[in-house]
Amino acid sequence: MINNTNFPSIEQVTSQYLNNRKINTTDVNVNESGMTFNEVLDELKSSRENTTLKFSKHADARLNERNISLSGEQLKRLEDGTLQAYRKGIKESLVLLDNYAFIVNTKSNTVITAMDNTKDTENIYTNIDGAVII
Repeated sequence: MINNTNFPSIEQVTSQYLNNRKINTTDVNVNESGMTFNEVLDELKSSRENTTLKFSKHADARLNERNISLSGEQLKRLEDGTLQAYRKGIKESLVLLDNYAFIVNTKSNTVITAMDNTKDTENIYTNIDGAVII
């Protein structure tokens, strides 16, 4: 049996450790900026929703050669359809709008190509994983 009183008891050390313990940020899902995972996710979603739709060079060429021009209202509906596809997890979406068909990459928010459904003889769309009809 040791009768040396220079050492604290296990209870004293445990109590001291637990009372002085700092909260580990990974315990509460907080990153370096002090934001929780859900806050970061919400910020990413809102920044995605505020970006405007882009048109690739290929899509621009197809719009010009097929004489397709979109009104402001149609462009807004196309953006809304793209956002709906993005929210559903569709990566390459077919968006049908009035008499037009658009293939949109929802991750980059970019129209890849555009077609006029009234003039195409074959209405076959490949390499898509979802469709939105507006």
